[in-house]
Amino acid sequence: MADTIINGYLDHRIFSIVSEVAEELGVRAFVIGGYVRDCFLGRPSKDIDIVVEGSGIRLAEAVGEKVHSHVSVFKNFGTAMLKFNGVEIEFVGARRESYRRDSRKPIVEDGTIEDDQLRRDFTINAMAFSLQKEDFGALVDPFGGIKDLAAGIIRTPLDPDTTYSDDPLRMVRAIRFATKLSTPELEFRIVPESLESIARNKERMAILSKERIVDELNKILVCPKPSIAFRLMDETGLLEYILPQLGHLKGVESIEGRSHKENFSHTLEVVDNVARYEEEAIAEGRLKDYIFEDGVETAEVRTQPNVWLRWAALLHDIGKPVTKKYDPNLGWTFHGHEVVGAKMVPRIFKSLKMPLNEKMKYVRKLVSLHLRPIALVTEEATDSAVRRLLFDAGNDIDDLMLLCRADITSKNLRRVEKLKANFDLVIRKLVEVEEKDAVRNFKNPITGEYVMEVYGIEPCNTIGVLKDHVKNAILDGQIENTFEAADALMRAKAEELGLHPVR
Repeated sequence: MADTIINGYLDHRIFSIVSEVAEELGVRAFVIGGYVRDCFLGRPSKDIDIVVEGSGIRLAEAVGEKVHSHVSVFKNFGTAMLKFNGVEIEFVGARRESYRRDSRKPIVEDGTIEDDQLRRDFTINAMAFSLQKEDFGALVDPFGGIKDLAAGIIRTPLDPDTTYSDDPLRMVRAIRFATKLSTPELEFRIVPESLESIARNKERMAILSKERIVDELNKILVCPKPSIAFRLMDETGLLEYILPQLGHLKGVESIEGRSHKENFSHTLEVVDNVARYEEEAIAEGRLKDYIFEDGVETAEVRTQPNVWLRWAALLHDIGKPVTKKYDPNLGWTFHGHEVVGAKMVPRIFKSLKMPLNEKMKYVRKLVSLHLRPIALVTEEATDSAVRRLLFDAGNDIDDLMLLCRADITSKNLRRVEKLKANFDLVIRKLVEVEEKDAVRNFKNPITGEYVMEVYGIEPCNTIGVLKDHVKNAILDGQIENTFEAADALMRAKAEELGLHPVR
């Protein structure tokens, strides 16, 4: 095993260079953490952590000088980083840590490799490879991380109450690793005593910054099966501290023998579906990201998951608890939940200190539109309805359609297949209408400036009336999407309103 690891992962030139320089400086250096774990899992990794029994900054600067690479130094954290041959290497001095009850910021002292491994969050992240010439590549694994990795176990080196109370972010990280590392062949699980400890220490979440929590959530959402994490958060009680609105989706009510869908489980199924569908679409090069720079729009083929699409999936039904009603004739209804949910998105983003820019607006848009494509499946997909959907979704139409396909869930597999087949017809209709009418990036041929110039008027509501009249006529297919047709219609409508051209 050791020879395989050395040949497969430790043959990168940077490791022998660090080994040589560490020997020259009279210090011991080790590769530690995620890179070691990923070596045994056979996963690619371009982030390398080097721990040094001594000054990590001094070793980094000496290595940087040898390989002619710029070294970024972070004195407040005692770390340094450089890039070499496509990998990012971070250096830190070995240390021991202790914590105060009211803070997750540790009191740090110099330490040994054993001290440094003891402060690590989980046994599978505490493994290290020696970079000393006498035992280069030897595994340093005092807590049995290699056995836990083989068994799919997430376990803390110390008593879990100590680990989680000291730094409560580790509770979310435990859940993230259980989610990230799980595969169809091996599901990683948090050991029972650790799960119980998370539940006991959940109130410690209050000392964490929202930004750190969201960083973990974003990493969870781009995993292949995010539902694992949200079920664990719910089981341990963390969800009420992180995203209580999601927990409000739980439960099923029955009246007169009629029940509604369990919306919490449905939401998690939709998130998993989006993750799977997006991964397939990325592999086939079917999704694009649109970037605006200096007023110019460019389209790039998507190569990485869009975390904001995952957020839209997570929040798409967030308005259902507020809108839930029972109608004796119709059963359970959630009328307008997409409108209510869209209004909740900015408040949720603000509470989590997430960006309130175009990313939030994208999520809000997808939440507000997520029922529209389904309506086209169950009703007649007229050219007019398709044009309006294309107009409202714009460049986000492909992500919206992916979300809506993921939203087709039911225990009735025959019904699901029928809806998906109809959904494919709607997608073909979208393509046909877009090719014919180019509505996705629709721009009204009639501008406010043009109306003011033709009729010699100042800004007023009438301008908006004329523009909307033209826009609606184009989207409804009453006139062609040309300036000539739009101008003629504008003039006819203006005459009805008593306006006369000044030129």
